[in-house]
Amino acid sequence: MSDEGARKPFPVSWDQFHRDARALAWRLSGAGPFEAMIAVTRGGLVPAAVIARELGIRVIDTLCVSSYSHTSQVSEPTVLKGISDAVARLGGGTGKGLLVVEDLVDTGKTARIVRDLVPQAHIAAVYAKPMGKPLVDTFITEVSQDTWIFFPWDTGLSFQPPIRDGAA
Repeated sequence: MSDEGARKPFPVSWDQFHRDARALAWRLSGAGPFEAMIAVTRGGLVPAAVIARELGIRVIDTLCVSSYSHTSQVSEPTVLKGISDAVARLGGGTGKGLLVVEDLVDTGKTARIVRDLVPQAHIAAVYAKPMGKPLVDTFITEVSQDTWIFFPWDTGLSFQPPIRDGAA
C-alpha cells in the first residue's frame, strides 16, 4: 500500500510479538513433524527463531525476498536468495516436511513464490491479511487489508506528548 493516509496503524510490541510467535508454535506443534524450516527474510527471521526453539527444529534455511521498500509494497517481489539445495531436496523435492515461516502474509505474492518452489510445504504466518490468508496453512491473527503493522524491529521508544497538548 502506498497511500499512508488510508492505513490503519497496528503497532506490535516485542512482548506481543513474542506471545503471538509462541502461539503460532503451539498451533504448529500438531501439524508436524517438520524436517526443516525456511524463514522468509527479513520479517520471518524473528518468528522463525522463536518457533524453532519451541518445536526443536535445528535445520533452518532462508528464502530472501524483497517485497517492501521502507513503508510501501513493491509491485512484484524479487527473490534475492533461494532455498538451499539440501533443504529443497527434503521431502523428495516437493516441500513435504518443510515449515515456511513469515511475519505477515499481505497480498500473497511472496506466498505464491513459496508455493511454486515448495508446493507441499506448510506455510505459517503470525499475521494474515484477507488477500494473503488463503495462501497460508496456519496463522494467528487476521488484520484488515488496509492495516499497516508496525513491527517492534521497525520502531523505537520515544516520548509521546499528552493528548491535552495537541498530540494526535
